[in-house]
Amino acid sequence: MLKRHILLIEDEINIAKFVELELKHENFFVTVSHDGREGAELALSNEYDLMLIDVMLPNLNGLEICRRIRRRKETPIILITARDAIIDRVSGLEAGADDYVVKPFAIEELLARIRAILRRVERPIINDLTINHFTIDQKAHQVFYLDKEILLTKTEYDLLVFFMENNNIVLTRDVILEKVWGYETEVETNVVDVYIRHLRKKLPEEIASLIETVRGVGYVMRT
Repeated sequence: MLKRHILLIEDEINIAKFVELELKHENFFVTVSHDGREGAELALSNEYDLMLIDVMLPNLNGLEICRRIRRRKETPIILITARDAIIDRVSGLEAGADDYVVKPFAIEELLARIRAILRRVERPIINDLTINHFTIDQKAHQVFYLDKEILLTKTEYDLLVFFMENNNIVLTRDVILEKVWGYETEVETNVVDVYIRHLRKKLPEEIASLIETVRGVGYVMRT
């Protein structure tokens, strides 16, 4: 079985050591950095299967590290944050993170999120998805509108693909969490609302308007 390599950037020594040991126990290779600037250099100069990045780091914060990585790579990123406000989640999305966990977290939840993202990366490729002048090239992992590329994070991309694959079907927040995030956990379903709100902002109005809110239930993409 192929061993995955994870980069962990966390300045709290005890947390970093605990997470490192748990990841190694689960058969991952782990590289650890306790400094933001050093962690950014590692992230940009080496290839990893996934990165765990704390938001509050010395010398360079986790959000800026995300931004720098996203300019050059699509490696999945999970942010580790001590804050759970909506604005903090949105900031993470804008920086390019695919998911986040809030301290204190259960290691089982973190491992579930890691496995879920890695499964999504390995998901089989099917044909292109197209609506009007809007196309998802699944082989290239790119989204285009009128031949202009729209840049999305991994989670935003997977969320959009899920809607287009299930167009005209009402999807509950729980179903979206399970199918897109790929895990069952106690994460609040308003995480889905945050990601959809942010996805809509990135899409052209013609497409964003197709994703409708079904009050008290979830969402549907009507085409």
